[in-house]
Amino acid sequence: MTSPAATVRFTTPRGRAHVRFTTRADGDLNADVVPAPTLAARWHAVARRPVVWLAEEHGTNVVVVDGERPDPAPRGDALVTTEVDRALGIWVGDCAPVALVADEGVVAAAHAGWRGLAAGVLTETTATMRSLGATRIDAVVGPCIHAECYEFGADDLFTMASRFGPSVSAATAWGTPALDLPAAVRAALAVEDVTVIDAGTACTGCDDRYWSHRRRGDRERHGMAVWLEAA
Repeated sequence: MTSPAATVRFTTPRGRAHVRFTTRADGDLNADVVPAPTLAARWHAVARRPVVWLAEEHGTNVVVVDGERPDPAPRGDALVTTEVDRALGIWVGDCAPVALVADEGVVAAAHAGWRGLAAGVLTETTATMRSLGATRIDAVVGPCIHAECYEFGADDLFTMASRFGPSVSAATAWGTPALDLPAAVRAALAVEDVTVIDAGTACTGCDDRYWSHRRRGDRERHGMAVWLEAA
């Protein structure tokens, strides 16, 4: 199978980082419903190597991957590794998949929905990376729902704006209050002194190459894999 997943690559002192974003054509990656052997095969087709994924829960738990692949998938919302050629996978519907790579060879993948952002998932992820030796960190944000499709309750929007600033408050295409999720992710990363590489993040609500729970009620999930290849 030749995966149509889009790829972002950039170079670090320890090697080349690869970030791949899947589409519907790569198959459903919802770990809550898809059997593990099927998931493993689909992830392998995307990354051309075994991929570690999580039982995600919209929280802040960060799992450090070191040694054998965890089985079954651990519960959490971020993965961090220092191992070259160790691929990390995040599966999402409308939440933002975030890949983080440090010059020192520390790699991470985070599942950043609004609840995880508010709770501090990216703070915990970058703190774990730095505890493993990371200093300068770059990030790539994958396809997620954008403000034009993301109607949001006033109380929760106030909470997010209080945490991340007024730039996260927006309006839907039909004029109701909305959360700008990419802006919230960028704001959370800016606080952690992380540089965001512009990868032209698509809106999952508008772009039917991706699944969207909010706009279309989809149960399926697309994903992101990140790994560092030795120089």
